[in-house]
Amino acid sequence: MSAQVAAPKPRRKLLIAAFVVLLVGTGLAYKPATLYWAIAHPKVQNLPLPAELWAMEGPKGKALTERNAAGTDHKALKPVFQSQIYGSYCGVASAVIALGALGQTGVTQATFFTDKTEPIRSEKAVFYGGMTLDELGGLLKAHGADVTVTHAGDSTVDAFRQAAKANLQRTGDVLLVNYLRRAISQKSGGHVSPVSAYDAQTDRMLVLDVSTYKYPPVWVGTAALFAAMNTTDSSADKTRGWVRVQLPTAGSN
Repeated sequence: MSAQVAAPKPRRKLLIAAFVVLLVGTGLAYKPATLYWAIAHPKVQNLPLPAELWAMEGPKGKALTERNAAGTDHKALKPVFQSQIYGSYCGVASAVIALGALGQTGVTQATFFTDKTEPIRSEKAVFYGGMTLDELGGLLKAHGADVTVTHAGDSTVDAFRQAAKANLQRTGDVLLVNYLRRAISQKSGGHVSPVSAYDAQTDRMLVLDVSTYKYPPVWVGTAALFAAMNTTDSSADKTRGWVRVQLPTAGSN
């Protein structure tokens, strides 16, 4: 005798229909639910650091942090530092931190996307695919910032060092870097975070990693950081690099 499958009860039919409408309405019908969940709920990993990277509060990094904590950008960035809320929001978190450090309040990761940012890179596109260096610059411009984007392939490590040192020692601008994690022996691909300090004695820069669930802020050798930026982002077919962010001065166009 063959088994018969009972038809869904009316209440079950309504629940199924409501779930399908929810999926379609949020765009999840086009992406596996597991992918959405993984991005929306990044797993705490606390991954070990390679020997060449020094944790900000670690045995080696702490001395550098204390020696350079008075630096202008570190003082401005530390109070507004925050972790990215989604696994793909490193650029969003970094942009929000930069704007906050420069005194533009009211912009959060939850309110970052607006009608002005939509033509540059949509919220959904960033959620599922992140952003390129140029898109990061464009999104910051949409929030009223003056932005200078530099691709590492168009520069040199010496030029980056000098630009970063000047940036970190003055008020009114901050530095965001876009680099390939694998190039500095970390897990995963492209990433964005602010740089808050430079230590001349060791030629290292302090990267305030916004993926706090994976890695702590770290001191990275300048040459190593530049090499990690001088890698090709396949989604843009350009090298990664850095962004100088500042807000327009009063009376500027």
